[in-house]
Amino acid sequence: MIRIVPLEAAHKPAWDRFVAGRPEATFFHRAAWPGLIADVFGHRDRSVLALQDNDVVGVLPLTEMRTLLFGHSLVSLPFCVYGGPLAVDEAVGRALLDHAAGLLASTKATVLELRALDPLSDDWLTEAGQWPVRDDLYVTFRKPFTDSDEANLKAIPRKQRAVVRKAIERGLTSRVGTEVGTLHRIYSESVRNLGTPVFPRKWFAALAQAFAGDVDVLTVAEDGVPVASVLSFYWRDEVVPYYGGGTAQARVCHANDFMYWEVMRHAATRGARLFDFGRSKQGTGAFAFKRNWGFEPRPLAYRFRLRPGCEIPDHNPLNPKYRLMIAAWKRLPLPVAGLLGPHLVRGVG
Repeated sequence: MIRIVPLEAAHKPAWDRFVAGRPEATFFHRAAWPGLIADVFGHRDRSVLALQDNDVVGVLPLTEMRTLLFGHSLVSLPFCVYGGPLAVDEAVGRALLDHAAGLLASTKATVLELRALDPLSDDWLTEAGQWPVRDDLYVTFRKPFTDSDEANLKAIPRKQRAVVRKAIERGLTSRVGTEVGTLHRIYSESVRNLGTPVFPRKWFAALAQAFAGDVDVLTVAEDGVPVASVLSFYWRDEVVPYYGGGTAQARVCHANDFMYWEVMRHAATRGARLFDFGRSKQGTGAFAFKRNWGFEPRPLAYRFRLRPGCEIPDHNPLNPKYRLMIAAWKRLPLPVAGLLGPHLVRGVG
């Protein structure tokens, strides 16, 4: 008998033990994520776990999002690049996804989105034809590295390696800690310049607190002035630089290039051996930047379940219908963008 039950606080230790034992699990499957999203953004936690004889045999982190601008959806998980169900076998996986499909119907959400790192098997899906895949938008970049700075530098393609060397010779410095104030200030400017809304500072603070010991913030300075900063997650032997950005001066002094090189160096001292450069949209500057480092794109085959008559959403900056909004946002004064951004970003997911 497989029982599907809502995630409650008492379940979280068992949930995390189960996740820790699954080789396909990611940092974004940890039990703290749905609660953080609920606390900071006000979205409803719909996460469930599968039990057999009171043992955890499967988990599905899931959030229900309702916003005026971006509609009503179920996502595993918003603000995370990976997610989706974890299960010991097909029967458990099918039970979790049947439950999620039932939630789609009962909540009257328009779409259920599963952001799995690895493609979900059709064997897990009842009526597999009703779970379309979109694998033409996002890719991820993941590559092993070593504990040798010399070997890691040589592994970077020649042109990008020259840029990193220029940044090193310029005398840029880095420091590592957990203070998020500088990160948020720099990140706010960076995403405003890209035409996208910024997260509230309390989101970064909540992540640093919830995942203490597995999160750090690396900040790059030129002549003592911070110009780039990034928040990274650590999971098993992986480092995931996740929220990062730079000021206008960062482009001049190659601080962003230096920043990711320093993340690799620092992560190596922590024992990390796989660098996860994160998700990017195909055809963007971020996509090209990561390829320049010698990382090969790996398509992300996200699965969807749609309410009848609905289509897979296309909430991304490449969508022409957002072009005017993005252009206008880039011209906003930083204080105004900082005030409005957190109200909009909660619906982007």
